[in-house]
This record gives sequence, structure tokens and C-alpha cells, in this order.
Amino acid sequence: MADDTSDPDHAGLPDYELPDALEFSRPEQYRALFENTRLQIVSALSERAATTSELAEMLEKPKGTVGHHLKVLTDAGLVHVVRTKKVRALEAKYYGRTARVFWYHRIAEGAGADERAIGTAATELAQVPAQQRHEVFANIRYARIPTERAEAFSNRLQDLLLEFADEPRAGQTTYALAAALYPTTRRPLTDDSAASGTQERAGTPTSIADAG
Repeated sequence: MADDTSDPDHAGLPDYELPDALEFSRPEQYRALFENTRLQIVSALSERAATTSELAEMLEKPKGTVGHHLKVLTDAGLVHVVRTKKVRALEAKYYGRTARVFWYHRIAEGAGADERAIGTAATELAQVPAQQRHEVFANIRYARIPTERAEAFSNRLQDLLLEFADEPRAGQTTYALAAALYPTTRRPLTDDSAASGTQERAGTPTSIADAG
């Protein structure tokens, strides 16, 4: 396979060729991906192809367990063997993703994936050692904006996540970038009647833009 890391435009992509995207269309794809160990496997394979032994060492799980999860992912068409290598008398199989990005709908096992992702980020954030807290940035802001502006920000966040994931691999620390944009039930301030020149009844909330 061609080594994409030799191309500056694809420096952060895995060391094997793969399509840009795969949209889920079968129930087994949802069942395969949305399990914690399998999510960790496909995430790791965003960096480079890996053998069962390498993944087992990284995840600190038995080879048999990782092998089972790889079979489930392979049967669902989410990973496959991208190359093999002779190691003594054995043939090592290197697994890679079948697409750089998996697109799914919020149905079946995909329902609640957003909440689980942010929950994972919160758990990992709480585990950052005190001596590394200066490397952390986390914040939240609220804005009452039209739906189309919320969609524009959502698209920009997705682009930023993909740019982050495609960064060239270097250093010894794996960082995480989490993002979320969602409609809330937070009551907005009513419009300033003095500024708008209209009279508005106190305590009547304006509608909250639905980000979809």
C-alpha cells in the first residue's frame, strides 16, 4: 500500500489507503461500532494499521478479546486487513479502517452516542493530573442565534475536529479535542423593549433556536 504519510497534504492520515467516508446503512454496522472496546480500536486505527498483538498491548486486553472484536468489526465492513508481514514462521495481519470517517444516524445503537462521547470527555478531563492542568482548555458559552447560524458553527466544529485528527503524529502525549453544539432549554432574556421600541410582557421567553 502507498504510504500516505509521505504526502504533506495527508501527513496525519493512517499509513494505508482508505476512502474518505462510509455512511452506515446496515444494522450490524451500528451493533459493531457502538461498543467501548471496538470504538477504541477504530480510533487507534486512525493513526496507523496495527496487528492484534499491538492493539491488545495498547488497550491492555487479552489478544483473544481483541481478536473477537476485530472479527465483529471486519464482518460489519468497518475494518479489514490492509497488509501482511512475515514474522519468523508466522504471518502478521495489519488491520485498518475501511474509511477515514464513519457517518451514522442517531438510531439503534447510534442513539445516545453524542451524550456518551461528551461523558467520556468529562471523565478523561477529570483524570488529568494536576501538573498537566495548564494544558487543558474547557469552557461553555450560550448564544441565542438563528438555526442557520447554529448549523454553520456545527459544520465549522466538524471541520476543526477532522483537521485535528489529521495532524501529523509526533510527541508522546495523545490529546483529545471534544466539541458539542446543541439546543438547550435555557430561558433567554426577553428582548429589551426600550431598545426595540416595543412593549413586551415581562417573563415571556422568546423561542430558542433549534440546532437540529
